[in-house]
Amino acid sequence: MTTNDAAERKPLWLLIEENFLELSSDDLSEQNREQTIQRIAGELDNTGYNVSLHGGNMLQLRRAINDRCKVGRPLMKDFNDAIAALTLETVVDPVSATTKLVSDLGEAWPKLKGSERKADVLRIVEKKKLDLLFDKAKGLSGDEGIRLLIGEDVAPELITQTLGITEEKLKEVNSALEKERAEKARVAKLLKAVEGKPDEERVKHLLENDVTDELIMEMAQIDQGAIDGVKKSIEEELKEKKRLAEEAAAKKKAEAAGPPIEEIPPDKMLEYIEAIREIMEFSDKEKDIRVMCEQSAIPVSLVDIAISDPEKLDELEEKAEG
Repeated sequence: MTTNDAAERKPLWLLIEENFLELSSDDLSEQNREQTIQRIAGELDNTGYNVSLHGGNMLQLRRAINDRCKVGRPLMKDFNDAIAALTLETVVDPVSATTKLVSDLGEAWPKLKGSERKADVLRIVEKKKLDLLFDKAKGLSGDEGIRLLIGEDVAPELITQTLGITEEKLKEVNSALEKERAEKARVAKLLKAVEGKPDEERVKHLLENDVTDELIMEMAQIDQGAIDGVKKSIEEELKEKKRLAEEAAAKKKAEAAGPPIEEIPPDKMLEYIEAIREIMEFSDKEKDIRVMCEQSAIPVSLVDIAISDPEKLDELEEKAEG
């Protein structure tokens, strides 16, 4: 057996206890016990452990069978039942779960409390947690299973193998999660800026910075009803801002357009008409005429007449001259 094989095989104490699972009361009787020990030792030799010819390993086997006879049932029955009873909720922290399991079984099986065996139990508990995570992940829809395993820091190769996905798919989900983490970090900073403020102010601050309702509920702990209330308030504010902006734009446009024909003083009328004629000598294209007239601050009402009915400029000129 290679070094790698030796590292991956089960610990001897566990192999011994697993061999005890099928033993009958007849196998454990005084007259048959030694024969049973020798048979198990031989079977364990086939696993790569030298038990038959190794004093320490043989002693471990004899002590284990004595404990089995003393308790009256196999350790592995209690152990397997305890492992089977683990759930994702009880094995969130494998170290704590292992400590509890060893403590619960330790009254009947005190050797489990030893540091070496406890380390072996921890590995089994961690494997159980991984199995439970895989079972849950396989039952989730879309990318939720992949997200679950990534969140639990499961090795990438295990995720792709167990869920049957490509590395590209895993990278795609990882990228999406990174963006979500970055967004949560951004929202955390936004919340820090309004820490201690009323909920309405906090929500308004987040909405104005394009934070989704879902993240507001999750990170600010504010319900949808409150968010909708703030949205309505903001909507009314935006409507008023829009109204004021439109009024200002209309006013600015009117100011830029200049006064209507009837409000232009005679002296200004003559000045404007002269300027229009100079411009029209320079270009006969409407676009050019309008641009140059705007630059010269000539009223739009007069420019419209000059373009649509140039001859009327003579009439306006005569009227202005009196």
